Amino acid sequence: MAAVNEELVGFVRDALRSGVSREGIADGLYRAGWSREQVHAALSSFADVEFPIPIPRPRASVEAREAFLYLVLFTTLYISAYQFGSLVFQFIEQAFPDAADRTFGVVERLRWSVSSLVVAFPVFLFLSRLTAREVDAAPARRQSPVRRWLTYLTLFVAAAVLIGDVTTLLYNLLGGDLTARFVLKVLVVGLIAGAIFWYYLSDLRADERSPGADTS
Repeated sequence: MAAVNEELVGFVRDALRSGVSREGIADGLYRAGWSREQVHAALSSFADVEFPIPIPRPRASVEAREAFLYLVLFTTLYISAYQFGSLVFQFIEQAFPDAADRTFGVVERLRWSVSSLVVAFPVFLFLSRLTAREVDAAPARRQSPVRRWLTYLTLFVAAAVLIGDVTTLLYNLLGGDLTARFVLKVLVVGLIAGAIFWYYLSDLRADERSPGADTS
């Protein structure tokens, strides 16, 4: 998230005080070269209510509780994604055995993957719903730096995995080393990373359309 520019906030305050509409302020700032995110952040610093002078909104602060919730949320997301992929990999390996693969401890790996999912995934779902309710109740929380940084980090990781996944597929395709087992694993990785990337990209786009970021 772009940091709130105090000079820009001061300009918005003066413009609102002078009676300029939010649409007019946003249009002028866009034409002056300010980004949509910066304009939204500055406008959302003031409540969209009828009052003789602009009323500032409470600014979202990075509190220990907020940082804890989002760190646990994204950590359980990573654990769930990894262990789900590992679980599906093991089913694929059982369905398409490779005589050259002498990996042992299949039962133990299955137990570990299932145990991790049983613990991590419900925690992820619970925290997702909890943080979503808090954001709905206080739209200013959408501007939380912790939330935005971890979301962008997750997008970066998912994009990197997708790029590596497609690169690996093409490499083996060009080398003539494609097997049903390998292709299925590549598809699993691509689907998991793609789903995460799509979900959090949609979440960021929803932030742009949220009331706290709306210039209308």
